[in-house]
Amino acid sequence: MKKVLLAEDDLDFSIVLQQYLELNGFEVILAENGKKALELFTTHSFDLCLLDVMMPEMDGFTLAENIQEINPDVPFVFLTAKKLKEDKIKGLQLGADDYIVKPFDVDELILRMYNILKRSEFYPKKIISRQNYPIGKYIFDTNRMCLEWDNQSQQLTEKEAALIDFFYHHKNQLIKREQILKAIWNTDDYFSGRSMDVYISKIRKYFQEDDCIRIESIRFIGIEFKITE
Repeated sequence: MKKVLLAEDDLDFSIVLQQYLELNGFEVILAENGKKALELFTTHSFDLCLLDVMMPEMDGFTLAENIQEINPDVPFVFLTAKKLKEDKIKGLQLGADDYIVKPFDVDELILRMYNILKRSEFYPKKIISRQNYPIGKYIFDTNRMCLEWDNQSQQLTEKEAALIDFFYHHKNQLIKREQILKAIWNTDDYFSGRSMDVYISKIRKYFQEDDCIRIESIRFIGIEFKITE
């Protein structure tokens, strides 16, 4: 049974949605505001988060940013009455797996949740090579999933480690976006593409101490992980 965090300040709506999700095999924990949702996220393990955007105490966008800092591998979906294009773009830039405008069909929401959970079953575990190897001035420790350099260390998530591993084994090659998405996310849909862009931005920051390492994006084509001597 997949465990879902539902952050929604409309009590009547949240209870009805909770009951419907539970009838479809989900375990749902409710939070009436963003602050309570963050407290629950730090004390429970969740497979998916459903976040209302407009909530008291802490809005959904801020909540998502905090969730990303704690565990960026947990997928989340915004449920909102806000139809502005700017809000949708902001939500996707935060790494949301979907952005659903109210009112919505609950059966469609459940299908979207199943699809998100399916692609977030971390098959990156299967593709990480279990060895240590140098990447420029860094050492990539795949067993501990971290980058080490100059007596410093950066802990990685499973997705980050899998992406770095994939890049390393395709270094100095132009890799199509679809190839990366299917290898790491097991799908090449739009929302996975946005998620990949967020992860690539983080990995760029991890390697910024070495000028010989560059991750270049070729618009609409792919990514090149360049390592120069």
